[in-house]
Amino acid sequence: MNAPVDAPEISRNTTYDKAIAFRNNKIIDSAFYYFNKSKEVFLQEKDSLGAGKCLVNMAIISTNQGDYFGGQELSLNAASFFEPQNRDHHVYIKSNLNNLGIATYSLKKYKQAIDFYKESLKYTADSSDVLVIKNNIANAYRSENNYEAAISLYQEILKVEKDSSNFSRVISNFAFTKWLNKSTYNPVEEFNRALSIRKKQNDLIGQNSSYAQLSEYYFRKKPDSALFYANKMYQTASRLQFPDDRLEALQKLVQLSKPEKTQHYFSIYTQLQDSLQTARSGAKNQFALIRYETEKHKADKLKLQKENAIRNIFIGGLTLVMIAASICTVLYNQRKKKEEKLKTQNLIKESELKTSKKVHDVVANGLYKLMSEMENGEQLNQNKLLDQMEALYEQSRDISYESKSAININFDEEIKQLLSAFATPNIKVLIFGNNDSVWDKINENSKYELKHILQELMVNMKKHSKASYVAIRFEKLPNEVKIYYSDNGVGMPKSAVFGNGLKNTGNRIKAIDGNINFGVGEDGGLKIQLSFPTI
Repeated sequence: MNAPVDAPEISRNTTYDKAIAFRNNKIIDSAFYYFNKSKEVFLQEKDSLGAGKCLVNMAIISTNQGDYFGGQELSLNAASFFEPQNRDHHVYIKSNLNNLGIATYSLKKYKQAIDFYKESLKYTADSSDVLVIKNNIANAYRSENNYEAAISLYQEILKVEKDSSNFSRVISNFAFTKWLNKSTYNPVEEFNRALSIRKKQNDLIGQNSSYAQLSEYYFRKKPDSALFYANKMYQTASRLQFPDDRLEALQKLVQLSKPEKTQHYFSIYTQLQDSLQTARSGAKNQFALIRYETEKHKADKLKLQKENAIRNIFIGGLTLVMIAASICTVLYNQRKKKEEKLKTQNLIKESELKTSKKVHDVVANGLYKLMSEMENGEQLNQNKLLDQMEALYEQSRDISYESKSAININFDEEIKQLLSAFATPNIKVLIFGNNDSVWDKINENSKYELKHILQELMVNMKKHSKASYVAIRFEKLPNEVKIYYSDNGVGMPKSAVFGNGLKNTGNRIKAIDGNINFGVGEDGGLKIQLSFPTI
């Protein structure tokens, strides 16, 4: 079990104090909710350390509840809020890296887990913590069958370990690993020594581990002894309320018990497994929903700010138009004698005014209508608003098709925002290689066309692919840029007919002398490769 990142403390952020209190009272869902809420408060106060502490606690909660991917993601987000050169941050960096090690180990990525554990040692000052982390590293070596490395590290720990509880843990792991490395080795004496220490200290967690190792050792040698220790493990795990260890004990009981008891244990195993899966799925969904609601609230707030800004711009523009109209009227009266001269100029402008009038009638009036409804308090639901905006868009296309907007100077950020906008709790969007150097010296026309190409691909994914993750990688070569798109969706059938969207995509890539290729991934899904010259 991953330990909390810090002790209770008094802060100006009352939601943080609530989160700590709920965490210490093991009310996990409320603790996660308030850590997420207090993170937003810290961000508003520009307190990066506070925000990082909240994220680490949320990461540890997710990992402890079996959401290992969620724990990894939150820990990786937390890392950017800490300063390695600041010693006051080291305790949080250590906890964050240790959580990454535990989550990665649980996902059976042992080499990566070892890297995270080793990195955490750089920020660990307490000698007992150092030994615990080294024990974790040795366990990871054992899990990837690197027994020699594990045994060497256990021996190193035992030379300096003084704490009896840690000593019993290491000596038990040491004996278990030596047996795995050499099946003729008898670890029972060391197992019993560790178990004796754990019983004296009433260390139920340690006893549970000892019973598991003894049952494993006797499984083929002495089934009766293995059954005895499996029962002990099941009873201890039940007292500790450790469902995973109960399942492990039940597996052994099913295999070792007499036929009349096997069905009984198997029934318990099935019920426990189902309830554990349901509980963990519920926790994952709840944590995801809490984070989603916070992000949605932020998005709604930004949307409202944007709508207010548009309204203010419109009102300001209307005021300027009225002022300009008044000035024109005065000038017209003053310069009445020059009507004949102006008549020729007005004829030239007449065609321009026709187009301007169409824009005004179709777009400006439509926008003004929407703004008026909002300003007058009429409740517009999202679907209705989107429908009306789409109608305006279709009308505007008749006036001027694909009028190009200005390209953002920070084009890598613009691309990131475009792609990330399609991420949902059910769709992960992974972006690699999108940095400023990729877009250096790329002309504005290529950027404009590429932005629309990527948008069309993401829209097509959202509508048709049923994908749960999408990966987009950008690669800058000396004379060209390559973009690799892949998802795990339903792919593209051979008989698929390209609609207007993908046809436009093909036309756009040709316009910048590029190429596009569609294919199928090794595990299904859709793969697309785009390339275009940089010169």
